[in-house]
Amino acid sequence: MRRAFFAFAVIPFIFISSAFAGDAEIKAGQAVIDGQLKALLANDGAKAYSFAAPNVKQVFPTVDAFMNMVTNGYPPVRKPQSYAFGKVEQTGPGSIVQQVLIVGPDGKDYEAVYTLQQQPDGTFQITGCSLRASNSLST
Repeated sequence: MRRAFFAFAVIPFIFISSAFAGDAEIKAGQAVIDGQLKALLANDGAKAYSFAAPNVKQVFPTVDAFMNMVTNGYPPVRKPQSYAFGKVEQTGPGSIVQQVLIVGPDGKDYEAVYTLQQQPDGTFQITGCSLRASNSLST
């Protein structure tokens, strides 16, 4: 029951309807996030790093530096028990903000907010991720 309630009790963001963002862009952005999360679960640092945008790679210039940052700063993202996509917002042409609801390795609920930017080759890459514990109510 707690997990079902979590999906409805997440503190709301100011997100616009997905109708404003193209369905293809939303699906592409979600595929990137899903790909990175699956790579992290599989301990495939190189693949997880491949989904990072140039701005992230500038700050974390190696796979090891990137993985160290994720492992130490984002444990729920590094090893989620489960995750589901939440609300989405298109903030500009080729820019997406995607909410991801995560159950972390500690069994607690988290909310990750990913920012993605379409690259010159048309693909989306992750430009950032913020993470916070969910303030959902337990039942």
